Amino acid sequence: MSSPQPLSQIHGSLQELVKTIKLDVPPQRYIQEHREPTFVSTSANSPLPSIPVIDMNDLMSILAGSDNMDHQLQNLRYVCHEWGIFQLVNHGVDKLLVEKMKEEVRKFFDMSVEEKLRYKLMAGDYQGYGQTILHTQDQKVDWADRFYMITNPVHRRKSNLLPDFPPRLRDTMEKYLQEMQKLAMTLFGLMGQAVDIDKKEMIDVFDDGMQSIRMTYYPPCPQPDLVIGLTPHSDAAGITILLQVNDVEGLQVKKDGVWIPVSFLPDALIVNVGDILEIMSNGVYNSIEHRATVNETKERISLAMFFNPKLEADVGPAKSLLRNTGDPPLYKTLVMEQYLKDFFSRKLNGKTFLEKMKIRYDEVGDA
Repeated sequence: MSSPQPLSQIHGSLQELVKTIKLDVPPQRYIQEHREPTFVSTSANSPLPSIPVIDMNDLMSILAGSDNMDHQLQNLRYVCHEWGIFQLVNHGVDKLLVEKMKEEVRKFFDMSVEEKLRYKLMAGDYQGYGQTILHTQDQKVDWADRFYMITNPVHRRKSNLLPDFPPRLRDTMEKYLQEMQKLAMTLFGLMGQAVDIDKKEMIDVFDDGMQSIRMTYYPPCPQPDLVIGLTPHSDAAGITILLQVNDVEGLQVKKDGVWIPVSFLPDALIVNVGDILEIMSNGVYNSIEHRATVNETKERISLAMFFNPKLEADVGPAKSLLRNTGDPPLYKTLVMEQYLKDFFSRKLNGKTFLEKMKIRYDEVGDA
């Protein structure tokens, strides 16, 4: 009979806690008293809204200069403005690589707690394996274990994280990162073109920019309505590309004030507009507020990749956009490295960080 896990190890892993102790109710630190309800369709005449689907083949036709390229650009602009999120089908990323990536992420969370804690989130840092980063002692904790790390620029990688991964996971992830980087740069070019941002400016800002990845494990929960898997927020990124690792759903987006569940299409990737793209588009695009719920009997696993500007780049309304439209900037400009420090110094809370980036002309006058 194996000896019980030390309590410190269990506390470092919600997955281990759920496996080790039979819970009838979540511990108090996870219970959320004020969770907004999920939208429920009341009849067949009012079906559940679904997020838009975009076919990568249609986007590639823009690059080929097809006759309907203006229509495709208008559609992309509409989707990013009205929804700030879409499912991308026929994305062109090798299916075998995607399946291998899913398998390796599952294996990571199947490792023993001792192995996972080799990558433990250290006090004062936000990279590594652990749970919600606490900013106050009474802060509620998400019902999830997560592993977050910066993957680009390469010289900013922590030597004890990706370079120290098991070889199959490390090699698969390196290939996956390369493919995602190509896809993201194609999307940035098209999303910029749809709002009249010069292609060169998008390349200068995002090419070889700051990139990071988050693997998240949501254990089963005895009373899932009492907890939240991921606190509602919008991403402090240019775009996020999300891969659902297993078939258990839980992602929800806030549209017109209500929370809508996302039903994933087979082989699709989810693309989120982040705060930085909303800022660069001077408010034409809208970053999407989202959250994750959990399941009573099944685990859920996801893999998100975040694409940001270079650390030395300015985060603000695109200069070429302002020049082309003649509109005043609606958001402040910060250097990316400072932008990230400010974001990670706060707990997640809807779109409050983005609100602080807005210029209030009624307060400062016509600057």
